[in-house]
Amino acid sequence: MALVKATDPRVGFAELKQWPDDGRRYELYDGEVTVVPLPFPRHQRVAQHIGQVLLEYERTTGGIVFSVPIDIVFSPFDVLQPDVVFFRKERRHLLDLMQATEVPPDLAIEVLSRSTEARDRGRKMETFARFGVPEYWIVDPVRNVLEIYELRDGGYLPAGVFGEHDRVVSPTLPGLVFDAARVFAE
Repeated sequence: MALVKATDPRVGFAELKQWPDDGRRYELYDGEVTVVPLPFPRHQRVAQHIGQVLLEYERTTGGIVFSVPIDIVFSPFDVLQPDVVFFRKERRHLLDLMQATEVPPDLAIEVLSRSTEARDRGRKMETFARFGVPEYWIVDPVRNVLEIYELRDGGYLPAGVFGEHDRVVSPTLPGLVFDAARVFAE
């Protein structure tokens, strides 16, 4: 009887990079491919505003922000594209700006869309926690609410919920304080 070699049905990042550019964005969850739908305009505006806030913080702290789709390669089979990420100055040297990012960010941010909310609050949040992202924000552009979660004991605990009239304070990034109204401006 001949032995049959089992193949791994998962898709890895190396394979994903070989796919033709079809205009879609993809994420990998333990090798399972998920198509990320394009965001609606309000989503993009809120993400841009967050990027601007973090760009100012970058200039004062020496960290680095990315507010465009960027692959964060947590493992060969776990690759996510957060809406915005930030790396502290102390870890900036770990990044190769000419390669995919293989370092967990210090802050990952997702701006909710109807089609991604369950994943952003579920599988994506769990993946960020599993790979040690210290702070995670979920931003609701419809309700104008920013939720902050802090990593503790391997999972996220709520650290604050901020409406458009509140002052946002990061629990892990010293000096990151701003008015939420900036994020939700038209």
